[in-house]
Parts: sequence; C-alpha cells; structure tokens
Amino acid sequence: MKTIVLGFDDSPEAARATQRTAELAKALDARVVVTSVAPILMPAARGIGPHDPTDPPERHETLARDAAALLQEHGVETECVTSLGDPGDAIVKVADAHDADLIVLGMTDHRHLARLLGSVSDDVAHHAHCDVLLVH
Repeated sequence: MKTIVLGFDDSPEAARATQRTAELAKALDARVVVTSVAPILMPAARGIGPHDPTDPPERHETLARDAAALLQEHGVETECVTSLGDPGDAIVKVADAHDADLIVLGMTDHRHLARLLGSVSDDVAHHAHCDVLLVH
C-alpha cells in the first residue's frame, strides 16, 4: 500500500480519521493525499455563485493544509488536493487520479440525518475503485 487518500472536513469524525490515517501511513510507509471539497450550489437565483459563500473553496484549501500539517508532524509525506463539486464524486476522482490503495473518511454517528440528506461516506464506499476505511 503506497497511497492513501484522506477526505477531510472540520468534523470530529474527520479528526479521528486523520489520526487513523497517520497510524496507517506510518505503519505502511505510505504517502497521503489530503482532499477537502467545497460543495457546489444548485443554481437558485441570479448573482449567486457556484459555491456557498459561507463554505468557500479557500476554506477547504485551509482545511486540507491543516490536516496535511498534522500528518507531517507524524512524519507522513503528504500532498493537498482541493476541488469544487459533489464531495463523494470528487473524493473518488482524487483517489483514481492518484492510483490510491485506500480512502479514509470519518463517518458520522447521525445515521438518520445521513440517510435523509445523503452521506459522503456512503457515496464514496459505493463508488470507489479501491478499499475504503470509515472511521467512527
């Protein structure tokens, strides 16, 4: 196993996934590609941009850099990739582009809310072309 993709946001679950990713990357001498995705908005009105102004791409760039810095503190080689789009699709595309062996994501304990709104972890688990580790 040489490449792990970490899907990261600012949730407690993502923080736990980052810790698990550090442990795995160290044990397997793998590099980590950290990705954070700014979701796109469906067109709603004139003048509204493609992303939520309260959740801009720049915020996701900062999140990815912060997660990468934590991994680097553990001696893990990292790369940051951010994008704009559907988070589940974007994470799978990043994994494919980097020939990832594993995707690591935090998984929420709010199953009813995830079922109603859709879950990034479920989406990735069903569409990834590599193994997926969901961290509680």
